[in-house]
Amino acid sequence: MRALWRDHVVADSPDDRVVVIEGNRYFPPDTLDRSLFLASPTPYICPWKGECQYWTLRSGDDEAVDAAWSYPTPLPSAIERVGADFSGYVAFGEAVTVLPS
Repeated sequence: MRALWRDHVVADSPDDRVVVIEGNRYFPPDTLDRSLFLASPTPYICPWKGECQYWTLRSGDDEAVDAAWSYPTPLPSAIERVGADFSGYVAFGEAVTVLPS
């Protein structure tokens, strides 16, 4: 799968490494172009996944605020529920287009 924002590939992963949770595709941390990610101060705690980290995508003066999110340390019960350790995996909102590889 490939995640595109504007003309940037923000993530590129083999499909079998992407974890789908509640219809969102979460990309492994090692498949991200971290040069485009800026940690956001937006707070959120999911009742079943735990504390969320939002990310703003930025390139030059162009940015998409809170366009991505991850769970750096999801609750153990969430990992069990999902069936995979998705710690640090990143999902994307509407500003990013996710396409099959």
